Amino acid sequence: MAPRLDFTSEAFFRDPPKAIAALRASGPVVATRFPLVGDVWITTTHDATAQVLKDSTIFTLRKEDGDVAGLRWWMPRLIRTIANNMLTMDEPDHTRLRSIVDEAFRRRAIVAMEPRIRAIADGLADELFAKGSPADLVQSYARILPLSVISELLGLPVADRPRFIAWANAMSSLTDVVSFFRLLFAFRKMRSYLQEQLQVARERGGEGLIAELVQVEREGGEITPDEMVSMVFLLLAAGSETTTHLISGSVYELLRNPDLRDWLEEDWSRTSLAVEEFLRFVSPVQFSKPRYVRRDVELDGVRLKKGDRVMVMLAAANMDPAVHDQPERLDLERKPNRHMSFGTGIHFCLGHQLARIEAMCALRALFTRWPRLGLAVESSQIHWRKRPGIRMIAKLPVIADAGEGRQPSAADVPQRMAS
Repeated sequence: MAPRLDFTSEAFFRDPPKAIAALRASGPVVATRFPLVGDVWITTTHDATAQVLKDSTIFTLRKEDGDVAGLRWWMPRLIRTIANNMLTMDEPDHTRLRSIVDEAFRRRAIVAMEPRIRAIADGLADELFAKGSPADLVQSYARILPLSVISELLGLPVADRPRFIAWANAMSSLTDVVSFFRLLFAFRKMRSYLQEQLQVARERGGEGLIAELVQVEREGGEITPDEMVSMVFLLLAAGSETTTHLISGSVYELLRNPDLRDWLEEDWSRTSLAVEEFLRFVSPVQFSKPRYVRRDVELDGVRLKKGDRVMVMLAAANMDPAVHDQPERLDLERKPNRHMSFGTGIHFCLGHQLARIEAMCALRALFTRWPRLGLAVESSQIHWRKRPGIRMIAKLPVIADAGEGRQPSAADVPQRMAS
């Protein structure tokens, strides 16, 4: 019998490896209840997770009537409109929509953005304590960096970023049915705003992905007005929220593990390797969207019936001892690192390169500017939001000088001045 886990509890978020190990002991696929979703099977191993994500003919994101598998009957039309995006589509609609924005997220385009991302990170690091100390690293740094980058990529006005921050905070407060309905107000405002921005681009043109979507529409491309709103909503939300919690979770781990921080600061070229391990260990996205089982099937020895729903647990795949040696250990030198944080199959994360570069720039800018940065409270006082499916630190209070600090290396000083 699978243990009844509260996927929104402090105990679960504080020590995922312990809870996941107990869950995996019940089998590679276990039946449980998930907040807002209801009865569902979840995968607990790397292999079961990969099988579900790769086989979209059996494990589909749409029911036979075309409805999104994760939606409940009581959810309003607004949610259905927003949810009707490429993340919830099977082929051929998935490729139809993804191909429209794919070029903007290719490695070449994202790498070209790195100097600009680093400049934004440097500016935010400089201003971290502008409003006093301690500062909340989540709100003052980790949230603003990816929101700034994706809003520039979309071509949204800089003056509107306070709105994005307010909406992001509203989305992170989703924990249950009551907060879900409270969130609808923010969704309505966000939808209206995005519709306005698309209309502005239709009338005046502009730069960025929104203008490119309008150009596709003008040229008779296969995208509806509702799909355009859903696309921009997805890029703005998914393009910032998960990276926010990757950055804050990574900083938290470095602040409580001085030896790892020393190792990283000795050679910043190690940051890429470190970020891969933070992706695995922090696992900000813990679950996939629910999938519908199209026919009776055996999944890793467990019999699932047609009509069942299954969610892959990415965090469990990342903690699978069959794939990762000592998975409960944070090892910044881990090679190879076959984490599943970006998924696999046709829905492999579009923004994986952007998230990686943002995290690398965020860590280097922060610890170069504040070499004595430290937690303002004991780690036991750090708490996680009760948001199902995403592991997010609620607040991360930090101080500029934690005592036995470090000085920037000589190699860092010219780079900082040059930027």
